[in-house]
Amino acid sequence: MVTRAPIPNIDIGQVYDLRYADADVHYEKLGLLADFFGRNMPVHRHDRFFQLHYVKSGSVRVSLDDQLYHQQGPLFFLTPPTVPHAFVTENDSDGHVLTVRQQMLWPLLTPQQGLAQGPAVHAVFVALSELDVAAARDVSYLDSLFELLSEEFRLDKPGRDVALASLVRLIFVILLRFSARSSEAKPMRRDDMRFFHRFNQLIELHYMEHRPLASFADQIGITEARLNGICRRIAGLPSKRLLQERLMQEARRLLLFSDQSVSEICYSLGFKDPAYFHRFFVRNAGVTPGLYRHSKAAELAAE
Repeated sequence: MVTRAPIPNIDIGQVYDLRYADADVHYEKLGLLADFFGRNMPVHRHDRFFQLHYVKSGSVRVSLDDQLYHQQGPLFFLTPPTVPHAFVTENDSDGHVLTVRQQMLWPLLTPQQGLAQGPAVHAVFVALSELDVAAARDVSYLDSLFELLSEEFRLDKPGRDVALASLVRLIFVILLRFSARSSEAKPMRRDDMRFFHRFNQLIELHYMEHRPLASFADQIGITEARLNGICRRIAGLPSKRLLQERLMQEARRLLLFSDQSVSEICYSLGFKDPAYFHRFFVRNAGVTPGLYRHSKAAELAAE
């Protein structure tokens, strides 16, 4: 009997920006989050938080439960706390990511507001290019609200919490109005989606072991070639790249939030040779581990 790993719960405040660990609202540019987590985000959820991705440019592949979407921005997708999701963005994709504690949005989700069918709102994926001309004004308004939100989130001005709460609710009102026009999911074999999620679960369990891809395929019960084909169809990336992305995510996290040396991080990630880890990091990030740590620390200090 195969034991399924639990779907990881990611708390943005705990793993990305410790300054806002207990905040009701977390905002970040999509590009900056992708630089940290990688362009591939395996299946995960956000317990007690709604998360909104507003992708202004670039292409994104999104799995919401067992539904697959592939679309060019501008678009948005909304994931309620209970909905597992995964996505892959292109290197040039950018936009906004808003993570909000569920209690803040419950007043918008009552039947009286007419915006959703109760608190258990479904996942939503909307391509803004598919909206009618009358929606263009709301999209322009939405862009302005996100710029205000970005400024309020970063600066500690008087009334910050009140301003954030008001802006968040306005943004969600506009997007929930669009949600009735959710896009059609792309057809995908259910087995393929199940195997893809299982592969990502196994990556989470074993990525530090540097196992060959054939061992993952054997554990799933398919051939390595089929696993690679599934990953390319769903994520647009080969299976090897998905495994490397998870290693890079953990390497970035340790470089930013631990006091370990680069060599210590190398060994903790299962690499046997610091020189190889150095080349691996440069190949995937474009900079050395030391330069990445220094530049990101300088960015945080400047904020």
